[in-house]
Order: sequence, then structure tokens, then C-alpha cells
Amino acid sequence: QVKLVESGGGLVQAGGSLRLSCAASGSIFSISTMGWYRQAPGKQRDLVASISRGGSTNYADSVKGRFTISRDNDKNTVYLQMNSLKPEDTAVYYCKSGPVWVYWGQGTQVTVSS
Repeated sequence: QVKLVESGGGLVQAGGSLRLSCAASGSIFSISTMGWYRQAPGKQRDLVASISRGGSTNYADSVKGRFTISRDNDKNTVYLQMNSLKPEDTAVYYCKSGPVWVYWGQGTQVTVSS
């Protein structure tokens, strides 16, 4: 059973930073693309950033230049460094593995106050 556990969310003022972590159990991590998604109240869940097993990254336009995704295959962990946070970044953030073995974490709340 694969489990993804996010941590690092919280309340921060606009302009501040947070670093999210997603720790994966099981043996799929190193061969999976990992992604961070977010879902604000009343909105759909959208991709924020993804990183392939080889380290290629992809970002939503709204976070380019502010967020950085990275991974440590030895620790089975993917990170999302979020800088220059804005109130519109407020959402529950989820990590996801894929594309073959698809698992979701339980989510971590990020709240950015103005």
C-alpha cells in the first residue's frame, strides 16, 4: 500500500514563504512523476507543479518564478518551495504520484493573509 503524506502547510502573510513536503511510502516513488495540486473552496483541483523521475519540471503560469518543485529520491520526498505568496494561493495542497501508479495525499492547508 502506497501512502503519500503532505506536511508544511500553515498560515502566512502575503509575501511570505512556505515549504511543503510530501513523503511517500512504498517503492514507486523513484519511478513516478510527482505533482503538487491545489484546490480552493468552490473551485476545481488544479496542477501547480510537477517533476518527472528525471527531474524535468512543469509549472502553472500563476506560480512560475515564485514556486519551485524538487525531489529527493533517496528520501522518497517531493518538495514545493513557495515564495512571494499571495492571498490567491490559499488552498488545500495535495501531492500526487503518476502516471501509472496514481495515489493522492490527504492534503495540507495553506492560507495566505493579506
